[in-house]
Amino acid sequence: MSVYIENETEIDIPKRFEEIVNEIIEASIDYVKCPYECEINVIFTDNDGIQIINKDFRDIDAPTDVLSFPLIEYEVPADFSNLEEESVDCFNQDNGELLLGDIILNVDRIKSQSEEFNHSIYRELAFLTAHSMLHLFGYDHIDDAERAVMEEKQEEILNMKGYTRDYEEK
Repeated sequence: MSVYIENETEIDIPKRFEEIVNEIIEASIDYVKCPYECEINVIFTDNDGIQIINKDFRDIDAPTDVLSFPLIEYEVPADFSNLEEESVDCFNQDNGELLLGDIILNVDRIKSQSEEFNHSIYRELAFLTAHSMLHLFGYDHIDDAERAVMEEKQEEILNMKGYTRDYEEK
C-alpha cells in the first residue's frame, strides 16, 4: 500500500494525523476485501483551499469537509472482479498497485466538526477518511438507501479500529 500525503496548508499537521489516515485507509481496504495493493493520494488543505477545489470540480463555491476523487468507476461498489480485464489504466505501471484516487481533507472543518459533534479531532479525521475511502470504492449517498449502507459501513470500519463517538486520544 502506498499512501502519499501532502500538506497544502500553513497549519502544522500532527504526525498522529498521518498515522490515523494510514490506519483507516488500510482498515478500509481490508474491510472491502480489496485483493490488490493500493495507491492513494491524500491532501490536507484548509477552508480556502477546499473551496477552490470544490468550485473548480463540483461548481460549488463553498468549503466542505472532504472531497473524494475516485479513479475507478465501479458497476457495483467494491467489486474488483473485472478490473484487470477492463482497465489497465487503474494500475500503476511501475509498482502494479491499484490507483484508487485522491482524498482532500479540510483541517479547518475537521477541527470545527469535532467540536460541533462533541468528539475528538482524531475521531473526526478517522470518520472523514473512512467516508472518503468508501467513495473511492464506489459507494455514494445520493439517496436514503445508499446513505444508510454507506453510514453502516463507515461505522463498522471506525468500530473495527476503536474510533467510536466517545473516542479519546490517550
